Amino acid sequence: MISRIGFDDDAGILSISFRDTGTYLYYDVPAETFEAFCHAASAGSFFNELIKDRFRYARDPERRRFGPNA
Repeated sequence: MISRIGFDDDAGILSISFRDTGTYLYYDVPAETFEAFCHAASAGSFFNELIKDRFRYARDPERRRFGPNA
């Protein structure tokens, strides 16, 4: 489901690339949430329980690239 994640610490933007639907940006995500996401046993379960429907998001119109993925 998830192929890559990245985080812009200064802006608090989480980038999630989904295999089937592309990249989405999630706004105002705490750095601690990203760190926990990196260490989650299941990225899909973590996303569904702690990110989906909890943060404002938009499809990445510029397909920006973030740092190393988790």
